[in-house]
Amino acid sequence: MAKQKGIIKLKGTIGDITFYKSKDGYVAREKGGVDANRIATDPAFQRTRENGAEFGRAGKAGRVLRTSFRALLLNASDSRMVGRLTQRMMKVIQADAVNERGLRNVIDGEAELLAGFEFNIRGKLGTSLYAPFQTAIDRVTGALTVDIPSFIPSNMVVAPSGTTHFKIISGGAEIDFEAETFVIENSETAILPWDATPTAVINQVNTVTANSTKPLFLAVGVEFYQQVNGQMYPLKNGAYNPLALVQVSGL
Repeated sequence: MAKQKGIIKLKGTIGDITFYKSKDGYVAREKGGVDANRIATDPAFQRTRENGAEFGRAGKAGRVLRTSFRALLLNASDSRMVGRLTQRMMKVIQADAVNERGLRNVIDGEAELLAGFEFNIRGKLGTSLYAPFQTAIDRVTGALTVDIPSFIPSNMVVAPSGTTHFKIISGGAEIDFEAETFVIENSETAILPWDATPTAVINQVNTVTANSTKPLFLAVGVEFYQQVNGQMYPLKNGAYNPLALVQVSGL
């Protein structure tokens, strides 16, 4: 792949060279590849078809997960999050020990491998929130909880320059990857001052379907604000807000 230089940036195909814009700028590459019909029918491409089927399944599963947490992700994701999540979903699918290659899926895989996934690589939960917290997923009641003892924000929250306030957010999701549906509940604290004043004890309970047989996901994050003339503004449009999957319960 070659990068385009110069004043005029090209898009489209000229001869065997395709010009287009990507996240890395304007690039050019040689047109080529194997005929699509051959990939779909030739026995030599069986592995390719299997990989493609599972990659597509991972992409759909990632989309459902992202959609379920959309309200929290609006201010807490990076430009490459979709690709990173698809890669992690592939690991979940590849852990499926029930179905043969090409038919492996998220349900029979290891959804727990998604635990620890950071939605915003620019602001990770693990390097932003140092206050100790406990999480729990109760399948019987459908409660996904986050408990945080009182802490001093300026000591236990690493905030971007310009921060005056913050809040703790969480979300619990029950996801049916086959039907591509979900149940979600989110929680948040009030907007708290980022100073040396101890917080109250924080207890957030996000409730989904009791006795669910679907994978359950619990996410925790932080949103940063700047107070200007009495008004609260999301700091840098949420560019450094962390959000991560802290606990996952698959079946």
